Formats: sequence, structure tokens, C-alpha cells
Amino acid sequence: MAIKGTGQPGSWTRLLPFLQWAPMVNRTSLKADAQAGLTNAIIVLPQGVAYALIAGLPPEYGLYAAIVPAIVAALFGSSWHLISGPTAAMSIVVFTSVSPLAEPGTAQFITLALTLTLMKGIFQLILASARLGVLVNFVSHSVVIGFTAGAAVVIASSQLQNLLGLNLDTDGSFTDTWWQVLHHLPEIDPYSLAVGLLTLLACVLLKRFRPRWPNMLIALFLASGLALLLDPGRQHIALVGAIPASLPPFSLPDLSLGNISALASGALAIGLLGLVEAASIARAVASRSHQRLDGNQEFIGQGLSNVVGAFFSSYASSGSFTRTGVNYTSGARTPLAAIFASGFLLVILLLFSDLTAWLPMPAMAGLLLVVAWNLIDFHHIRLIVRAARSEATVLSVTFAATLLVALEFAIYAGVILSLVFYLKRTSTPRIVTILPDPDARHPFFVNAEHKRLPYCPQLRIIRIEGSLFFGAVNHVQEYLQNIREPRLLIVGNGMNFVDIVGAEMLVQESRRRRDEGGDLYLCNLKDGVVRFLKRNNLVAELGDDHLFVNKGQAIHRIYQRLDPAICKTCTAKIFRECHLAPPGARSEQEREILRQPA
Repeated sequence: MAIKGTGQPGSWTRLLPFLQWAPMVNRTSLKADAQAGLTNAIIVLPQGVAYALIAGLPPEYGLYAAIVPAIVAALFGSSWHLISGPTAAMSIVVFTSVSPLAEPGTAQFITLALTLTLMKGIFQLILASARLGVLVNFVSHSVVIGFTAGAAVVIASSQLQNLLGLNLDTDGSFTDTWWQVLHHLPEIDPYSLAVGLLTLLACVLLKRFRPRWPNMLIALFLASGLALLLDPGRQHIALVGAIPASLPPFSLPDLSLGNISALASGALAIGLLGLVEAASIARAVASRSHQRLDGNQEFIGQGLSNVVGAFFSSYASSGSFTRTGVNYTSGARTPLAAIFASGFLLVILLLFSDLTAWLPMPAMAGLLLVVAWNLIDFHHIRLIVRAARSEATVLSVTFAATLLVALEFAIYAGVILSLVFYLKRTSTPRIVTILPDPDARHPFFVNAEHKRLPYCPQLRIIRIEGSLFFGAVNHVQEYLQNIREPRLLIVGNGMNFVDIVGAEMLVQESRRRRDEGGDLYLCNLKDGVVRFLKRNNLVAELGDDHLFVNKGQAIHRIYQRLDPAICKTCTAKIFRECHLAPPGARSEQEREILRQPA
């Protein structure tokens, strides 16, 4: 990223990107960053614990993931306001990827979750080093919205047993969870349900009437008080338990070949999802802060944060929408705010870790129901459904796949379906017939169908609006073969790319028309297309005198080759040349036309 007024980054700032924003640090920015960091630390305390429970990990691992990755991403990323840490989407993918291999909460599960995190970080660094960050563009907005909505439903479903005070033996899938819940409804614990509903109600009301207050933290305090009143003996309501008061411990992921192979698919999906999540949040905030982002540097920051975090008991992290939004609205000036947030959270973890012993599990479930509801982007879902049937299909398939199959495969399903629709669109480029507008003072070509203009019986002019590649050749060739006019002029300013199959199709069409007494011409081709045709010796086959710089030149030359007898009986008179002289005649007026651009 090149910060406004700092010029282009040098070699040292590329290696150590935090040197770019270091000159922005002063006494005023330090105060603002410290205040924003403290606010963030308070917010992430209940969030981190909740996300760890989603991931099937002990609660302290959610706080570890909010400390180390946030510092690394702040130092080596490019965004001034993005804060990395545990997120709901990352947590649910970690759970669904690792739970088939180990029992959630066990030492083996923790090790595999950290292995998945390391693999995710390495994959992200590979993309960054190869400058392949463009791959995240293939994860369309509809895929992200559909996946996030599906993940929200999965999260809410997974917390039903904690909310209702049930102890269910499920495989963690959406269908089995609901099946078990419905069969155990008579066993609902009213104390647990009351605590969970209080948490849910408190979060909603505080967010509605006191949006600046830490609603999640206050809701947890209220729920803990109610749990103490309803169940002083701790016989009915399960508690989270105390968190060890320690620094994030050093950890070693399991790099055995079998586990790497089993986690590879999940690592690829979670890596792409993490990059999309972080890039989207960073861009959204940068549009408000007027910062220029370096997307590839952001990928490096995300990759390093996961690689380093995996060795310090931090599971998969990404950009946090909630924490980033709070960071910006709290007045953060530099990435030091994320470092302050990690520092304050570490102090809270060391000094006040015993407080989590009083947190009821139903309260955490109620908190996660609120998180799940906020994950569903109803506004964009409505826009996508109204916009296009293809995008609505991608969203629906991704959402359904998230509920019914492994989450990483849901992402793949959405991406593949998006690519299918994209290829379908590009394989049928729009082809329009254009003609000179008779009402225009100067030469101006318009869509003949919109104006209902008469066609020339000897020459058709079309514009291909799309690249002419192997996937589009069949569609274009069928269209060209249905054109009855013997001579055809293709305007190529809408063709950004032509491959060898497309070029060969043009040559074949040219030969076919010549055999039938007609011809094919090209004009307004882009430089890259012309270079491609020359490099492959195709210009000679098409004819050097069949390629023109503009439409005016092309029409003037082609007009001289038309059949005068047909022109004599034609009443369309759509070209300027038709009003000057019959084909084959030459005049000073015609030479002047040749010199004028179209």
C-alpha cells in the first residue's frame, strides 16, 4: 500500500510494512488507539469465548486467537483499521473440518485445529507470494452471502442443546441436531431456557436502545446473576468454567501425512474464505477512511497471522467485522489499536480469568443466537434474489449445501456454480447489427433493431460484444451462418480477446463466404487482437485488405465491391456512399469520405 503523501513504498517498507504507517504515530494517535483498543478488548472477551465453543475448543482458545493473530496481522497487513481474530464463519468451518477426525475439546482435536490453521496460513502465503490474490474474486458475493447465512443457521442449531439444557449425542450435522432436539423436547430444562432467553432479550434491547454500551458483556452479567438466583447449587445450569490465567502457550501442530491429507480440503476452503472475509471488511472500511489498500500485502498479513498463531495456541483467524467496525467508529488512527486491544485482552485474561467460571452455557448459547442472526445479510439477500435468477440460484445452492454437506464443499459448490453461470454468459456473447443513424448529423452507428432501420441487401455490419474464445465459437459461428447478406463486416471493438479457435473460425467463415461469392471483413480491432492474428499468420489468410482501422474506411472500401445492379434497385440507401455514386465510381467526394473517421 502506498499511503497518501508518503510516495511509493521502498524495499524495506515492502518487507516491513509497518514502517509505512509508523510516521503517523504521535501522542494524539496513541491516545485514540489506546481507547479504541480497550473498547475492543472488552467486546472480544465474550465473543472469543463464544467462538471457541462454536469451534469445539476450550474457551481460552478463543481469547488466544484474538491476541497473537491480531498483532501479526496489524504489523504485516495493509489496512489501518482491520482487526483479525476468531470469527463465527471460521469457527464453524474449523469444527466441521476437524470433528470427523477427533472428539471436540480433546487434546487431539486441539492439535488438529492448530494444524488446520497452519495449513490455512501457508496456503494464503503461497497465494500472496505468487500474487494470486485474484483467485478470491472467483468466490462471488452470492457465495459468501449464501455460505454466511447457512453458517448462521448451523451455528444457531448447534447451540440449541445448550440453550435448552439438553445433553444430546449428535454427529454435529444440521439434520441430526434438529432430529435429536425434536425427540428430546420433553427434557428441556426451564432454568437453562430462562437464562438463555434473558441473554437473548438483553442483547437485543441494549443494542436497540443503548447501541454504544457493550451489550454482550452486560447481557452475560445479567444472565450470570439470574443463573445464581435460579440454581445456586449449580445442579441444573451448566457453566463455562474458569479459564487458565496464562499467556498463549507454545504449541506444535501435527504434521503427519495422514492428517495433512485429511485436512487439505478444509484448509483450502477456509483459506479462501478467510481471504474473502478479510479483504471485504478491509475494503469496506477503507472506502470510509479513504485509505489505499494493498490487497496482496493484506494476504501476507493474514497468512502470517495464521502461521504464527498456530504455534501459539491460536486457531484459524480472519478479519472480524464487528471488531473492525468498532475499531473504526471508536476513533482508531493506526494499526496500533489492534496491538493495544491484544495487550488489554491479555491483561484481562491474566487478572480476571476466574470470571468465566460464572458464565452459564445457556447464556453463551443465547449470545451465539444473536451472533448468528446478525450474520444473515437480509438486505443483500433481497437484492440478489431480485437482481438475477443465476445469482439467486448460486445463493440458494450454497445455503442448502452449507446445511446438508461439509461446509468446505458448500463453498466449492457455490464457486463451481458461479463459474458455470459465468462461462455460460461468456460463451454466448451478445451480437448486434449496427447501422448508421439517419437522424445524426455526424457518422454515428446505432443498434438497427432498436431503431428498426432497413438493412442493406448486400452488406451486414455486426458488433460482437464479448471475447471470441473456444467456448463462444459455436454460438458465434451459428449466428454468422444464419446471416443471409453475402458480405459481412465485423466490428471488433467489443472483443477483448481472441484465441486460436476463434481466429480459425473467422478464417473458415471467410472462406465459406468467398466460395459463395461474398466476403468477410474486420474493423476496429484492438491492438492485442491484431498482434495475435499477425503472430499466427492469420492476417494473410483473412486478407490484408480485409482489416480496417475504422467503420468509415471499411464501408467505403466494401461499397466499391458491391454489385451495382442490386444497388440501383435498392431503396434503403443507408450509407452515405449510396447517395454519392454507384459502386465502382470514384470521386473527390468519396476520397474525402475515406479520410473521415467513423
